[in-house]
Amino acid sequence: MIDQEDSLSISEQCRILGISRSGYYYEAKGETDENLLFMRRIDELYLDNPSWGSRQMRNRLRLEGHKVNRKRIQRLMRVMGIEALYPKRNLSRPHPEHKVYPYLLRGMDIDKPNKVWCADITYIRLKHGFVYLVAILDWYSRKVLSWELSNTMDDWFCVSALESAIRHYGKPEIFNTDQGSQFTGKDFTNVLKLYEIKISMDGKGRALDNVIIERFWRSLKYEEVYLKEYENMAECREGIDHYIRKYNSFRPHSSVGRMTPDMAYYAA
Repeated sequence: MIDQEDSLSISEQCRILGISRSGYYYEAKGETDENLLFMRRIDELYLDNPSWGSRQMRNRLRLEGHKVNRKRIQRLMRVMGIEALYPKRNLSRPHPEHKVYPYLLRGMDIDKPNKVWCADITYIRLKHGFVYLVAILDWYSRKVLSWELSNTMDDWFCVSALESAIRHYGKPEIFNTDQGSQFTGKDFTNVLKLYEIKISMDGKGRALDNVIIERFWRSLKYEEVYLKEYENMAECREGIDHYIRKYNSFRPHSSVGRMTPDMAYYAA
């Protein structure tokens, strides 16, 4: 698919084909099969119990018959991006030199598309490794505007998703995220400032401040990710792409009069 001897650069070929550079260069993460098994279960437990830290995770896994200590669980949770102390992900820790913006949505009536967009990052398991997924949603319609996969937590894949959403759908009045370093960094916030988009960020430890996308992660994982055994990043991309297309065009939501996200977004 990618020709290294082509006159076009690898980056340009990836852009044309709609895949990321990290997807092209992806190699599975180097965890043992046993650790990957633990990570699968931790991901499932965290989705239903977002306030659980490493102690509760260890206790639950031991009840299920696994011999595992807390130190090991703490390390795996850090790798996955799950915060042990708060009902927030470790990927939500701001860089100490990055500015943190106030939460602007409290009490707001979000009554139309493109008033508020939101974004978040989550862990996606593969058969022999894992990747990270960022998604951008329109808060009112629940429509997934863009998404991107990466095998690293670098800022670029969040910036890429943001630029794609703006390119295809214009811009929102407000953009809401957690306090993760990918969202507080200059590469991401400078794009928002360039388009004069107001920046809103969740309060520390407040998982419900970005509740719309948290609900989407739950649907995605129970209805797609946990039912599949993605062999590699390409298969994962194909599965998530199929799910999101169906989510946008077929799945009705009671919050928008039982319309699909596409219907709610374009009707308004």
